[in-house]
Amino acid sequence: MQQLNFPSYNFRFKNSENKVSIFDAIRKKFIILTPEEWVRQHVVQFLLVEKKYPHSLINVEKVLKVNGLRKRYDVVVFNSDGSIFILIECKAPEIKIAQATFDQIARYNMTMKASYLMVTNGLNHYFCQMDFENEKYHFLKELPDYKLNSL
Repeated sequence: MQQLNFPSYNFRFKNSENKVSIFDAIRKKFIILTPEEWVRQHVVQFLLVEKKYPHSLINVEKVLKVNGLRKRYDVVVFNSDGSIFILIECKAPEIKIAQATFDQIARYNMTMKASYLMVTNGLNHYFCQMDFENEKYHFLKELPDYKLNSL
């Protein structure tokens, strides 16, 4: 798989029926390794290792309803009260991050109301803090660490 713009992490792989799978520490199972999954697993490790978020507050690939349609988010970090702290959208490395990607996560966030957003293709990462009062987001250099939050 392609080298991504994340620190190096130790992943568990398995090969079955000529398909490589990667172990997801959050879902606690092996997932078929696609380019987008490669990015998603790096994001999960980034949250756990670099940002120190506990496993119990992270959720991966769940369905949500947006305007009556079933959509699937990539990664969410919850506050301890169950509200959503960070909503993350992952794309495969060959997918350019464009306005359409930000529009997608903004639509999801109208339902989810996350305080922070992250959009990444593994090579380029964008971090935003929501300003619900003025209906916009502000770009940040990085996401807050778990210790710095009063989740």
